[in-house]
Amino acid sequence: MKSLYLYPVWLRLWHWINALLFLTLIASGVSMHYAGADWLMPFATARVVHNTAGILLTMAWIIFVVANARSENARHYRVRFRTLIGDLIAQTRYYMIGIFRLEPHPFHVTEAMKFNTLQQLSYLGVMYGLMPILILSGWAFLYSVYLPETLFGLGSVWVVAMTHVVVSYLLALFLLVHMYIITTGDTVFSNLRAMITGWHRETDLPRTETTAPAPRETP
Repeated sequence: MKSLYLYPVWLRLWHWINALLFLTLIASGVSMHYAGADWLMPFATARVVHNTAGILLTMAWIIFVVANARSENARHYRVRFRTLIGDLIAQTRYYMIGIFRLEPHPFHVTEAMKFNTLQQLSYLGVMYGLMPILILSGWAFLYSVYLPETLFGLGSVWVVAMTHVVVSYLLALFLLVHMYIITTGDTVFSNLRAMITGWHRETDLPRTETTAPAPRETP
């Protein structure tokens, strides 16, 4: 069993605060979108909650970008282009086929790289692609009175609203996939435990080797 301290305190705090804010935004956003249902927040309450959570999410995202750029955590986001295609194929095959055959994971966490290729690309796309679009469209929605009447030949408010909704759905989908992927470690809860304690732990040998019974000698 090897142990690596990969999740510093600031990153763990940000992760759980960000998760709470995102769930709050989903709940309040759905309440506004489907206003009137008895089991949802009242529209006026949902609007205040959504706007407040959105402002806090903006602050949390800025903190992440700055802290990530100024800390050693940034190295985990550097794409290794020389082996990118091969790693991507191997990792995709593992998630589609190998994991169901109990094959050994093609990627092993190290101090220099804690994300496999698919994780790295998805986190880059989410944190530096979708999140800025979500935040900018949210602020544009909040101050829609200052928008021009049209954007790209369409009503500006409609363009902003559709952008915000589509990106929200994509991030919600990412959240569901993320929740599944964290269960694919050495144990169902090992990756979750790492984000709580900061320590990533995994066996030195592939799972198929560690679970196979020891050979018996014949008399």
